[in-house]
Amino acid sequence: MSFTISFVPEIRFGNDLHRSIGSAAAGLGGIKSAAIVMDGFLARSGLAETISASLAEYGIEARLFSDFTGEPKLAHVRAATDVVKGTDLVIGIGGGSALDIAKIAACCAASGEDAMHYALAANPLPKNPLKKIMVPTTAGTGSETSATNIFAGPEGKKLWIWGAETKADLVILDPVLTATLPANLTAWCGMDAFIHAFEAATNRNAHTGGKFYAHEALRLLTSSLETAVKEPDNLEARGKVLLGSCYAGIAIDNCGTAIAHNVSHAMAGLAPVHHGLATALGFEATIAWLIEADTADLNAAARACGVANAAAFPAFVTGLMDRTGITRALPSAFSAFDGQALAAEMKAPENQPMRRSTIRDVDDADIDHFAAILMSLPKAA
Repeated sequence: MSFTISFVPEIRFGNDLHRSIGSAAAGLGGIKSAAIVMDGFLARSGLAETISASLAEYGIEARLFSDFTGEPKLAHVRAATDVVKGTDLVIGIGGGSALDIAKIAACCAASGEDAMHYALAANPLPKNPLKKIMVPTTAGTGSETSATNIFAGPEGKKLWIWGAETKADLVILDPVLTATLPANLTAWCGMDAFIHAFEAATNRNAHTGGKFYAHEALRLLTSSLETAVKEPDNLEARGKVLLGSCYAGIAIDNCGTAIAHNVSHAMAGLAPVHHGLATALGFEATIAWLIEADTADLNAAARACGVANAAAFPAFVTGLMDRTGITRALPSAFSAFDGQALAAEMKAPENQPMRRSTIRDVDDADIDHFAAILMSLPKAA
């Protein structure tokens, strides 16, 4: 087997490392101004002031963009780009939305092009993007190490921008920043990371290099996610989940995802839903079907989770979701749609790469079946 591992940014891990961002920025060289991208909730928590003060210690002027919440949209990316223009560095702090917005804005501000110019690889990314520091505050997306970035286009459909130019120059993993994440979000984000690792290790694109990171991510996440949910101040557990999420991000950066992510991206095309929750629900709905392939990779991934074999894995997944308190329900907005609507989204062109990478062939009847299962779930008030 031959394979290539895409470059992994420098990663620094440790409690309270966010307080050293000024030093880290200065260490990149030639940084006189920086744009901080974080959502409004984090900005209001005082974190923006802490980061700005750290930068000021090194003579670095700070700008803040925090006018967004939820999934990243084209308008968010455009507004962030306007703030980023003229700076030397972009610091993304938050969940995957903040990190993706920051990475895309760092490219668009450097080139002067709109994000739609790069969507779905329509044009090459600029070779001279702004420097980037990524600081995740949730442990799920792995966006801090990824070359893939997602936002909703003008019609509300998810679009991708990908390329090494969007990658961070430095990643800071600080478990302290994840300690205030509520239990439900800790569980949803953690399951997203868990499924990233499992799908990267078992799909058609899986290779030895990617599985190295994916299997370690599975070990870290399965040993610590439940504790992180139930003991939010347990920084050891938080740290293992955060590191597992990062490693899972490296794995999908190299090997991609599969059917559960086809489901979750399709669900987001219908109505707003947390990506981690949608992915977990999609994973549970498809995993029994998937493990019927009984490949060596499926069995190896199960063993990395401490499970005897792939046949025992679906029960393990259900147990993990139960223990982390994940409710099997969809937001009320999904009441307006049926299984046929979700199936149509799953069959949409933008979701086909995840369908094709799945280790089993996914025919239209399979999609119709999975969509019917998911849309039969209760709708939360």
